[in-house]
Amino acid sequence: MSAAARVVFLIRVPAVRQQEFLDAYEKIRFQVAGGVAGHIKDQVCRSATDPEQWLITSEWRDIRDFEAWEKSQDHRDLVKPMRDCFIEARSLRFHIHTSTDGGTP
Repeated sequence: MSAAARVVFLIRVPAVRQQEFLDAYEKIRFQVAGGVAGHIKDQVCRSATDPEQWLITSEWRDIRDFEAWEKSQDHRDLVKPMRDCFIEARSLRFHIHTSTDGGTP
């Protein structure tokens, strides 16, 4: 049985490369959102306490969709300008167990 998945990247981007990182993300975000099978959404967040610590989360229809995308040459080519800005990166993958949105139960 397939399950939705969340992929989390904890990254460190030095202050001098942050605008370059954000510009690179801006150039690809709509390509990924509209053209990668299984991609649902993503977010880029900056730490409230450490300005060099960033978090990229993405939600996928199935973890296999993400894994297929991650293994592709298209993925490597597209994200290279962003990755070139990282001095540290860690990737975590999760199956979404439960999700709660606003509204009534």
